[in-house]
Amino acid sequence: MNDKRKVRATEAPVAFGAKLADSDSFKTLFRDGMALVEEAADYLDGDGRDEAKDLPRVASLAYATESMRLTTRLMQMASWLLLQRAVNEGEMTPEQAGQEKNKVRLHGLSSAKDGPGWEELPSRLRDLIERSLHLQKRIRHLDEVIYNKAVESEEPAVVSNPVSDQIGMIANAFAVKAD
Repeated sequence: MNDKRKVRATEAPVAFGAKLADSDSFKTLFRDGMALVEEAADYLDGDGRDEAKDLPRVASLAYATESMRLTTRLMQMASWLLLQRAVNEGEMTPEQAGQEKNKVRLHGLSSAKDGPGWEELPSRLRDLIERSLHLQKRIRHLDEVIYNKAVESEEPAVVSNPVSDQIGMIANAFAVKAD
């Protein structure tokens, strides 16, 4: 029994993020992401362009802003998905992808759902925006699991406590041992 414990203690932990990134779940996420990029592009170049022509001035400005945010958000997510697929297929190392990933912005670019003109936007555009925000949330979660996993396994950082620091300085000043 002791021998089994020794073997288990020396085994490396499973890299959950790497396994998840190369799973059927990632493949589904990749397919969903690329399909949404294509659907949004088709809409914005076709029906969306026609629908935008009939919008009042405030809604027209909201349409221009939100379609730009949508496009940018989708391009950033597609870049991340393509980087991760390159790692999964052995075209890049995780370290190379990590360096390139720093150029990808998965945070920000939210949409002003309560802003002027939002309710007047075509329902299909609002649906694409909602779906892109949901996809962005899924990708950010996977990104954190993959790339921050190494941070979690390291020794925890010592965080300075300003109050304790001040008490320590006072104790040193009066040469009193702090508890």
